[in-house]
Amino acid sequence: MRALSGGQLVETSGIGRRIAYWRERRGFTQSDFGHLMGQTKRWVQDIEGGKRQQDPRLSVLVRAAEALRIPLEQLLSDRTPEPSPGSTAPADVLSVVDALYASPESAAPPAPALLQRKLGYCCEAFQACHYATLARELPMLVVGAMQAAHSAPVGRQTEVQAVLSRVYQLVTSYLHKYGSATAIQAALAADRALAAAERSGDPVQIGASSRRVAKSLVYQERPEAAVAFATSTARRLADGLTERGALGLSTLGMLYLSAALAASAQERTPARVKGATGFVDEAKDVADRQGADLNEDWTMFGPTNVSLHRVDMLARFEDGWSALEAADEVDEVALADMTRERRAGHHVSVARAALLTRRRQIAAAELLAAARLAPEEVEGRPDAVALVKDVVGATPNPDGQLRALAQRCGLRA
Repeated sequence: MRALSGGQLVETSGIGRRIAYWRERRGFTQSDFGHLMGQTKRWVQDIEGGKRQQDPRLSVLVRAAEALRIPLEQLLSDRTPEPSPGSTAPADVLSVVDALYASPESAAPPAPALLQRKLGYCCEAFQACHYATLARELPMLVVGAMQAAHSAPVGRQTEVQAVLSRVYQLVTSYLHKYGSATAIQAALAADRALAAAERSGDPVQIGASSRRVAKSLVYQERPEAAVAFATSTARRLADGLTERGALGLSTLGMLYLSAALAASAQERTPARVKGATGFVDEAKDVADRQGADLNEDWTMFGPTNVSLHRVDMLARFEDGWSALEAADEVDEVALADMTRERRAGHHVSVARAALLTRRRQIAAAELLAAARLAPEEVEGRPDAVALVKDVVGATPNPDGQLRALAQRCGLRA
């Protein structure tokens, strides 16, 4: 042990091992990490091998933690850190998870018309970012859809399986809002959605559920598989979806946008940026054929949604300047007609891009705009909470509104 600062004794014997562990988790080679640290590959080999651990300067460890995107405490101790605000799902989400394991034989199924009305109500709640409403309504909807599928006669199985798929898709999208905390359960719901869609034979539901499977693959840290799955599904279903008019075109376009976002979940390289941009361009071609922003099957797909995804894709690739340039090209009038969920998500994407370009005031303003528009989209989502934390940390003197938002997110401000 030795004192790092203020006379505090810190165990240093495991620092090199921890750096190696987190470097590998982030997918960095020793050369990559050395470049981030402004050092050579040999320097990394020495510190990971224990040759430089007798005198680790605090400034070096702080830079290493920043490069590895982890709290400094992760390098100083093997103890599991306290969960950060927003890193665990709210308790009421568990009722939705529990519904996935309910028995469909326990009661009579709801009438088809009632089931459709409940599904439409929940889809509207999702697009309005009323996630507390979904936590209340989704369990009954899931059980009802399973009961309907279980008891439907052979002649109606196509119809009820399509509805069941759509319910599972909604559950998947809802669970994805809470990130890694519900990634496993979201993957289960996505797989069930695709299975039900395949049983229905409906190419729209097959394509729509495939989007959720692709996103689940990203949460399982398999973005390459997600890209391949989304693109292969789009090509396989393209003709059948095109025949379905605007409904099919919206489904096809969203598959290409899913591929773009999956691609942007990888480390940025020129080839990956080019590939993701190509997927967005393919979606734009589909949107141009569709001709307008339409909420077919609750997708809100069209030229404006394509523009929003382009901004998001560039921000996820950490190309803040290009993302802001793309945001400047978004039609503000058309944006105002988007759903609350899409508009709030766009504010968050622009905030991320602004922070990347050190425009802290713009980042804060965009986060505040998102929170005013859809509080649950910011204050309860791990990704958004982490961004709020980053913006507060990068702002020397946060104003009262930003501090209040941080406190609502469970952060110190």
